[in-house]
Amino acid sequence: MRKQRGVTMLGWIFLLTPMAIVVYAGIRLTPPYLNYYKVVQAMQQTATQFKNDETLTPTQVQGALDKRFDTGYVETPKAKDIKVTKNYAGKWEMGADYEQTVPLFGNLHLLMQFQKQVPIQ
Repeated sequence: MRKQRGVTMLGWIFLLTPMAIVVYAGIRLTPPYLNYYKVVQAMQQTATQFKNDETLTPTQVQGALDKRFDTGYVETPKAKDIKVTKNYAGKWEMGADYEQTVPLFGNLHLLMQFQKQVPIQ
């Protein structure tokens, strides 16, 4: 007698269901991460723009960030949510600290927290 080999249909369902959930979660998480990288890029470009500017004000930085967010299609956070402060060494820095919630399915959501500090030197 020959023994049956291979995976049954029920076995395939148990194998593919967790993989499908992980792939779906990855698809849902990609846009917020791409948005975060746009925020970081805009902050770094703005820091480069204002490098060695002695008459820098937080309003100027947020105005420049707002323009970069508009051209880069950044929806979250807004430029006014980026904190521009002086650090302990007396240098200006920008800080983004925000959360984003992504619905997965039903009432299950994924919460992502983003934090980035960019010094303006």
